[in-house]
Amino acid sequence: MSERDPVVIAETPRLLLRSWLERDRDLFREINADPKVMEFFPFRRSHAEADQLMDRVNGMIRDDGLGFYALELKETGEAMGFCGLAPANMPEIFPIGTIEIGWRLATRFWGNGYVTEAAEATLTHGFDQHGLPHIISFAVAGNARSIAVMRRLGMQHRPDLDFDSPRVPDTHLHLKRHVTYQRLCPAAAAGDMG
Repeated sequence: MSERDPVVIAETPRLLLRSWLERDRDLFREINADPKVMEFFPFRRSHAEADQLMDRVNGMIRDDGLGFYALELKETGEAMGFCGLAPANMPEIFPIGTIEIGWRLATRFWGNGYVTEAAEATLTHGFDQHGLPHIISFAVAGNARSIAVMRRLGMQHRPDLDFDSPRVPDTHLHLKRHVTYQRLCPAAAAGDMG
């Protein structure tokens, strides 16, 4: 993909949500290895693992428009993190085809409302461009920052969908319990996921 030709997913007054560019690689490595950013994950990614993930995410964005989009600050043109949509890929927890919204931001950009702004545009994109009936988000039960974003987005807690993550090893029991929030498409009449 050309540096001059990213796939643009959405735009807000301050932000551009787009495919990843080669110049974003250091930022992608940073957010996947930073202990503060990854506080609620049982692992950190090496540079090689982050590179593989970035390439895979970019392939998803090119293939069907879903993926964790690079979050660019329009004022400076720099990538800050990501916000995007992806299959939940946990058939033991959610029905196949369930789409989640997720985000990750380098710590120096925290506290400016960027994630909420990006996530609102991402939800609109999911509903309007992909026809999704609902979008979920989930986080470790103790992740107050992410849960606060979900609430600001008007997402509703779904206690019936809270779960112990099969992706978290027993060595990290404090990270197993996850809470699930959901937002319905504005046109959706029913709130049932099944």
